[in-house]
Amino acid sequence: MESATETGGDVSSAQAVLLGALAPGVNGPTWITLKLTFLMMGMCLAVMLGLAFSSSDSPLLLHVTFLVLICVTLFLLLSWFLAQTGLVTVEHQMREMGLVQNDHSETSRKKQ
Repeated sequence: MESATETGGDVSSAQAVLLGALAPGVNGPTWITLKLTFLMMGMCLAVMLGLAFSSSDSPLLLHVTFLVLICVTLFLLLSWFLAQTGLVTVEHQMREMGLVQNDHSETSRKKQ
C-alpha cells in the first residue's frame, strides 16, 4: 500500500504553492494565494490613491490611477485565462514532476 505522502494526500498549503510555482499548471492553493496577493495589492493601491487625492498632486494621481488599472487588468486577464484552462490538482503536478512513485500494479492492470 502507498503512504499518504506518496499519493500527495498529505501536502501542506505552502508545499502546494511552491509546487504550483514550479510545475506546469495552477493548483487551487496557488490560485488562492494569488487572489490574496492581488487583494492586498489592491488595498495598498487604494490607500495610495486616497493619499494622491488628498495631496492634489495631479502627476501622482495619474501615476497611481495607472497602477490601479494595471493591477485590475492583470487580475481580470489571469482570471479569464484560468477559467479557460482550468485548475490542476496537486497530485497531477506531483506526477508531472516525478515526485510520486507510479504504482506498477495499476499500470499492469490497464494493459490486461
